[in-house]
Amino acid sequence: MRDILTGAIRASLVIWLLCGLAYPMALTGLGQWLMPFQANGSLERGPAGIVRGSFLIGQAWNGPQWFHGRPSATTDMDPTDSTKSVPAAYNAANSAGSNLGPTSEKLLERLVRDRKVLVAAQPNLADAVLPADMLTASASGLDPEISPANAALQVARVGRARGIPPTDVDALLKRRIVGRSLGVFGEPRVNVLDLNLALQRAFPQNN
Repeated sequence: MRDILTGAIRASLVIWLLCGLAYPMALTGLGQWLMPFQANGSLERGPAGIVRGSFLIGQAWNGPQWFHGRPSATTDMDPTDSTKSVPAAYNAANSAGSNLGPTSEKLLERLVRDRKVLVAAQPNLADAVLPADMLTASASGLDPEISPANAALQVARVGRARGIPPTDVDALLKRRIVGRSLGVFGEPRVNVLDLNLALQRAFPQNN
């Protein structure tokens, strides 16, 4: 019995040292050495070193002068009742989708409401067929990318808000489109943070 316990303890210690200490430290070290930018969250920092966002996490972009990301269905704890949750868009601490199915009345109400807000900002989209990612949230609620079709429908608004020809904005957008990974996986996409940073560099605004 004693031999069995001793062997089990030794095996547990070896596994803990290898899997709980050596392996994580080795991967962390390799990540910092080979890909430090990605290993530290793919963060974009301003001139003062303040984090402006991550290329891996969607965030809210307020104002017509920016390209807007995919809607977010993330939630947070209700400050008045810890047993409940409340909507909190782009809450990076709680990645989640809405889990609402296509027959959900709640989902339909939100889509209708969001469509009205969108049309109020862009009347030209009143009768347009919209890409799915323009109104629906992703499974993570923090998708950092949108489809080229989604971005293209925002070009006119962004150009108007910045006082520049839409053709110039469209040309910048086309340069930021990323194709399928290895030419096979996924769909063409645009990283919203990358696009807006390029937009601000090309056509700077104070706001």
